[in-house]
Amino acid sequence: MALRARQLPNAVPPALRFDPWLEMQDQRDSAAGLPDVPARWADPGPQRRPADLDDLAFADVATLSRLVRDRQVSCLELTELSLARLRRHDPKLHCVITLLPERALARARELDAMLARGQYLGPLHGIPYGAKDLLTAAGAPTTFGAEPYRNQVIDGDATVISKLEAAGAVLVAKFSLGELAMDDQWFGGTTLNPWNLEQGSSGSSAGSSSAVSAGLVPFAIGSETWGSIVSPCSRCGVTGLRPTYGRVSREGAMALSWSMDKLGPIARTVDDCAMVLDAIRGPDGRDANVTNAPFPYDAQRPLAGLRVGWLRDAFSESRPDSLVDAEALAVVERACREQGAVFTPVTLPLDSLGVDIYALSIILTAEAAAAFQDLTLDGRDDQLARQGRGAWPNIFRAAAFIPAVEYVQANRQRTVLMRLMADVMREVDVYVTPSLTGPSLLVTNLTGHPQVVLPSGEGHDNPLASLSFVGRLNDEATMLSVARAYEQATGWHRRHPQGWQ
Repeated sequence: MALRARQLPNAVPPALRFDPWLEMQDQRDSAAGLPDVPARWADPGPQRRPADLDDLAFADVATLSRLVRDRQVSCLELTELSLARLRRHDPKLHCVITLLPERALARARELDAMLARGQYLGPLHGIPYGAKDLLTAAGAPTTFGAEPYRNQVIDGDATVISKLEAAGAVLVAKFSLGELAMDDQWFGGTTLNPWNLEQGSSGSSAGSSSAVSAGLVPFAIGSETWGSIVSPCSRCGVTGLRPTYGRVSREGAMALSWSMDKLGPIARTVDDCAMVLDAIRGPDGRDANVTNAPFPYDAQRPLAGLRVGWLRDAFSESRPDSLVDAEALAVVERACREQGAVFTPVTLPLDSLGVDIYALSIILTAEAAAAFQDLTLDGRDDQLARQGRGAWPNIFRAAAFIPAVEYVQANRQRTVLMRLMADVMREVDVYVTPSLTGPSLLVTNLTGHPQVVLPSGEGHDNPLASLSFVGRLNDEATMLSVARAYEQATGWHRRHPQGWQ
């Protein structure tokens, strides 16, 4: 009880660190051997300025980047386009918490002046984007999507925002998240899916996914602890990358689970996600969990010699989208075999774990309850919009009864899980899985492995279904190469919802 007398800010971490490499030292050495060469994206070639700039609303980052570099479109014009579209469409989508026109327009003018002087910062120069509102931005509220924090202002930019600033990207808005990073409901309402306004966007990176899907920004930053990038990207039909735990600094980000939180990009294409990851990855001297591994992504990399697995149990489950998943899997197999990759079934050997994998979710629950204990103790959790059995107030209160011994035991079982996952990833370089089927999503969030999700077909109860690729620790480059081969073989990423002109 004495500890409760001292309420700590959310930003103070525990004196413990999760190490995803704990049981994978051989793979740590392998990752260290990745070639330290610059990432390479596909060049879309010369682009012509459209008569109507609204025609660029659904253009990918690579296309916009070429237009800016060739001085066909100015940074200011792109920024004004995004701001106008955000103002026009947010009343329907509820995806924006704070619009940042003064900051954005000033930065866009600076970037145009730099181009005029011959200074080009790279592929994100002049590209507008939005950030999930659990990241700090100087002078703007950081609300966590929750009423108790509605007027909270935290000084300075989060590391991710600082790195994107240095890369030339233009922050235009802070996007909605389900309150305290759960679901799609926040103090301003429910963020909606641009494909179906009768449906929430899912979450918790709700506004980031919704805004990219509706063509309001070319990319956004989201976060994931357990599905918060994968789920809304699946719902909204966009591409999202959850990097390896420790790839991207979380300095300046709300903590939900210190051992599971990850930040990553949401965009239209695999290449776009790779560009953003390249800008935000690496140490900042403030998040001790961050590694400095190379990112040798090559959009044209052949798949010859790679070992690509497919998660047999997940694809065998009977569910409404089974046929869509099977068709998508066939495309992956064909692309792999045509390019000389080995394609083989894999299984997550969870029977060897000895406990129900979902029992390990108390790790997240306990850490989240600690991160927001002050909210519970002073009764401000009553201000949260969701108050049901599965909402944060009840979860936080129940977590107070999790014995410390159980939390430690769950983390010991996590070590066993990491060993099992290490064995799987020794057999394959990448595996493919339905995004939200089976335990893979929880497993990989517990072990820290990267995942990329992209649209894969017409869904049963959602306009688009999705497919995910899981890679080795810190080897997002290989994972993204395989995902791009699938993307280019299908073209589902070019689909976008109608009515958002």
